[in-house]
Amino acid sequence: MAGGSSNYWEDLRKQARQLENELDLKLVSFSKLCTSYSSSRDGRRGDSNSDTTPLLNNSTQDRMFETMSVEIEQLLAKLTGVNDKMVEYTSTPGVTSLNAALMHTLQRHRDILQDYTHEFHKTKANFLAIREREDLLGSVRKDIETYKSGSGVNNRRTELFLKEHEHLRNIAMVTKENMTSQRGLLKSIQSRVNTLANRFPAINNLIQRINLRKRRDSLILGGVIGVCTILLLLYAFH
Repeated sequence: MAGGSSNYWEDLRKQARQLENELDLKLVSFSKLCTSYSSSRDGRRGDSNSDTTPLLNNSTQDRMFETMSVEIEQLLAKLTGVNDKMVEYTSTPGVTSLNAALMHTLQRHRDILQDYTHEFHKTKANFLAIREREDLLGSVRKDIETYKSGSGVNNRRTELFLKEHEHLRNIAMVTKENMTSQRGLLKSIQSRVNTLANRFPAINNLIQRINLRKRRDSLILGGVIGVCTILLLLYAFH
């Protein structure tokens, strides 16, 4: 009976050591994954073509994180079960619970389990915090780039609008100068014609008809120029 109990205890210890070794390797890899995740984000922010940028992208690392988390949780659960069996063994009638070596071994395995559990939860929390922070920073950078892109388009449109407005204003100024010049020329011609009409009353009626036609032509010309100017302004502010 004693030999059987001793073998059972040794089997539990072997299972515990095997699980502890597997957990140790998993936790080391898990910690490296967390570090590489942060480095990959830093590398992409600095230079997307940098030789130091990790080959794994963040979506792949996220999947690895989920997979490794499940594997470590399963190993912790198995190691917890083995520790519980070791506790039960020390409480079994016929087993000397006051055996110092036995209790020391049990406590050591329990401490290892506690340390691994604490390390796992700490590393996992750090990973999630880094991922949340980087996702937030990525969102902010995206909003800034979108804003800058929109501002650039708006500035370009404003610049084109100002150029078009200046062009139309120059056209209006030239048109105004031409109308003023033509008006002065017409007044000069009219003055000369009136002088001739006063000297030759016989052609006064003809002169009046010519004046009426000129006025009509001036009104038509002014109306056409006014409509063109309005259409240009409407096009510019559309």
